[in-house]
Amino acid sequence: MGLRAIYQKYSLQFKFEAGTSRGVLTEKDSYFLKIVDEKNPTVFGLGECSPLKGLSIDDIPSFEQNLNEICQAFSGIKADLFAWDIYSLVQELVGNDFPSIQFGFETALLDWTHGGKRIIFDNPFVHGKQSLAINGLIWMGSEEWMQQQIDEKLRDGYQCIKMKIGAIDFEQECRLLQYIRQHYSASQVTLRVDANGAFAPTEAAEKLRFLAQFDLHSIEQPIRAGQVEEMAALCKQTSLPIALDEELIGVMERQKKIDLLEAIQPPFIILKPTLLGGFGHCQEWITLAEERAIGWWMTSALESNIGLNAISQFTAQYNNLLPQGLGTGQLYTNNIDSPLEINNGTLRYNPSKAWNLHELR
Repeated sequence: MGLRAIYQKYSLQFKFEAGTSRGVLTEKDSYFLKIVDEKNPTVFGLGECSPLKGLSIDDIPSFEQNLNEICQAFSGIKADLFAWDIYSLVQELVGNDFPSIQFGFETALLDWTHGGKRIIFDNPFVHGKQSLAINGLIWMGSEEWMQQQIDEKLRDGYQCIKMKIGAIDFEQECRLLQYIRQHYSASQVTLRVDANGAFAPTEAAEKLRFLAQFDLHSIEQPIRAGQVEEMAALCKQTSLPIALDEELIGVMERQKKIDLLEAIQPPFIILKPTLLGGFGHCQEWITLAEERAIGWWMTSALESNIGLNAISQFTAQYNNLLPQGLGTGQLYTNNIDSPLEINNGTLRYNPSKAWNLHELR
């Protein structure tokens, strides 16, 4: 008898058609991972493996088979888990080919070591004594619908708005940014845009010059990932700060992370544990970025509240006052009920509210 790892596939259903430059999303598959001690099966650690279609390096047809094999390899571990360094254990067990499984195992193991209470990092956030500023996300769609989302977010008290751009007409997108600036200055509302690599390198500089007139905080991934020289040149020549996002995916070795940061020298990087290989890799990115005076913030990657809870607690380990991209818990009709709450543009954990895990077997 020992520890077992088991998983359950779960299909999350969007409340609306979520538009991105890579297409429209209506559902999202996740795999909930349990670490169970067979001597006491009522206490279990819970994590989420949630590869993002078309983006995660482990978005492959054999993903579930690979997850099952890794769970079998883990099960039956006899060693005292507290004697292990969890990140080293997960690295040895999973390797770097499956970043979303790394994240799921790290979360489940950390939860289990804290008694299976969904406490991943024991800090003031999880005790309801700290909140995190978050951005309000505006999804792509018709100009009218995007303006409706903007109005709702501003009414809800968000002081940072992030708008996805690159799918509808550029002039329409600029009209929406102008609409916000006509009502709110940069000192009142921070504006971010996310291009998801939609601009061609030949047009990017001109578009960024035009976007800069709206006093934007930053633009995420203006050109497609993998064009390092072009991205480095863009960072040097534009006054609009660039944040690397997709550029970081698949960069797993420490030296390659250093090489990328020093080649591009971006003002910001964006960290998504599901896509980057969990907390151990994110810690490394943060250390390397801060050594080079590069800013960062954390963003969820459409996980359920199980993954979002873990990412939020991890983010609260740092004294980072930038608005985080952690407002995705309200996207789904069948999300897992959790103590996470959004109020006036901030995310908090309400310890008086119980988890509802009835959907989990």
